[in-house]
Amino acid sequence: MTQEERNEKIESYGNAYKNLIAALNELPKEMWQFKPSPAEWSIHEIIIHIADSETNSYIRCRRFIAEPGTMVMGYNQDLWASELNYHDQNIEDALELFRLLRLTTYKLIKSIPLQTWANIVEHSESGIITMNDWLNIYERHIPIHIAQMNRNFENWKKQKAQ
Repeated sequence: MTQEERNEKIESYGNAYKNLIAALNELPKEMWQFKPSPAEWSIHEIIIHIADSETNSYIRCRRFIAEPGTMVMGYNQDLWASELNYHDQNIEDALELFRLLRLTTYKLIKSIPLQTWANIVEHSESGIITMNDWLNIYERHIPIHIAQMNRNFENWKKQKAQ
């Protein structure tokens, strides 16, 4: 990845909270509990997942920087959603947690030395990943979930029209 490409991804990563809030403002809260199917997540669950994922991302980023070569653990996101009762968790708290974690990591990664981007960790499920890989994953994470939320909305509208 070139430095220009990385800088663009870092800025996109840094804009994720603003983009998420803009997307949520377009979705009626009355449908945030709607699940397109039992195996799919509601918008409420997606928001809580985003906070949990960002917490893992926050730790992983710091391992890349401070402890390269160490192990980072994966987690079963579907099990977390069910066992941690995502529907009982507070959306506002999750959004604020996401905002703060993303902001502090954004500020951190803007200033790290170029050679740090080649640092690796060993992910328990994915194997060896570089810090560039980490950026690619988490820069795309919020846009992927915004698209998922928009699909939920379309499914909700179809179901409501029947």
